[in-house]
Amino acid sequence: MRRTIFTEEHDLFRDTARSYYLRECAPYAEQWERDGQVSRAAWTAAGKAGLIGWQFPEEYGGQGIWDFRYNAIMAEEMAATSSVGIGLGLQNDVIPPYLTHLTTPEQKARWLPGVTSGETICALALSEPAAGSDLKAIRTTARRDGDEWVVDGSKTFITNGILADLVIVACKTDPDAGHKGISLIVVERGAEGFERGRKLDKVGMKAQDTAELFFHEVRVPAENLIGQENRGFYHMMGNLPTERLAIAVSSLAAAERAYELALDYAKTRTAFGQPIGEFQANRFALADIKAKLGAARVYVDGCIMALFQGELTAEEAAAAKYWTSETGWQVIDRCMQLFGGYGYVNEYEIARIWRDSRVQRVFGGTSEIMQEIIGRSLGL
Repeated sequence: MRRTIFTEEHDLFRDTARSYYLRECAPYAEQWERDGQVSRAAWTAAGKAGLIGWQFPEEYGGQGIWDFRYNAIMAEEMAATSSVGIGLGLQNDVIPPYLTHLTTPEQKARWLPGVTSGETICALALSEPAAGSDLKAIRTTARRDGDEWVVDGSKTFITNGILADLVIVACKTDPDAGHKGISLIVVERGAEGFERGRKLDKVGMKAQDTAELFFHEVRVPAENLIGQENRGFYHMMGNLPTERLAIAVSSLAAAERAYELALDYAKTRTAFGQPIGEFQANRFALADIKAKLGAARVYVDGCIMALFQGELTAEEAAAAKYWTSETGWQVIDRCMQLFGGYGYVNEYEIARIWRDSRVQRVFGGTSEIMQEIIGRSLGL
């Protein structure tokens, strides 16, 4: 179905995004996968192109635009151009609410210009070795000592963990208060006692650096607290629907790219004297995929507009994340099957999409957590 959610301004933004990805990212995808991280030059190029932090106020380099349709375009064009690894989704989808709504004017002036220019790369450090979806179980602590916070603990599965210059860390500031004792504290690159651990060797998303972080008596200024002390859990919960919709958008975009590749392959690859797409089993498989992607697209676009209008609920975001990540994985796996043995060869894009997409069912809350959120809304 024809998409109707975008305006001419969005179309122009899409052209800019596609040009950026084709010029600054796609040619280096294989190198970044070998390196395990992307070049910082790609970040600053995105900043120069106006592709980071458009939500921030104009006086800090942004445009003051809160419209998730721009975020969706960035994710869709990354998938469409076969670009990999650059964590612009985190920088644009997840970080802005924290750095806009929870910061003081002094903090904004200190951090936002660098974030918008791409010179300051951000990370959000929530997950720990013993606390993933159960955020209230985190053990990292921060105690007040005069004009400083002293942070102790560790984090894992942190996107942009190696490259990050500014890390928003979820800490227990009142260890006896459970989820009501969590605060958000910014730790900056170079802080004494702040160490990067392993760059994790993942099944997929090889170019996106994911790391362990360690905090050993890290002293940071008291003014690096963002939001309200001991209200961090609620700040995080308020931002999760947007993060989950972002994952839904990326999951669907990856599945659409896989379908595009599979359809082209089905038209050009021959077996037994005819294109493989002419065999009924393959034709029906592609028809099934097209129907599933079309239905998912309508729902996700509806969620995008609901978020834009301030109406997206946590249950709707969870449903979008659950359906697209699960259905997207089924679609991508079926598309890979059409490639036969070639689909299992890493030089083929479909193999990378297959590897990269498996984690969509895990991060941002597992599929089981999404089902629990949806289930609680049923009044059962």
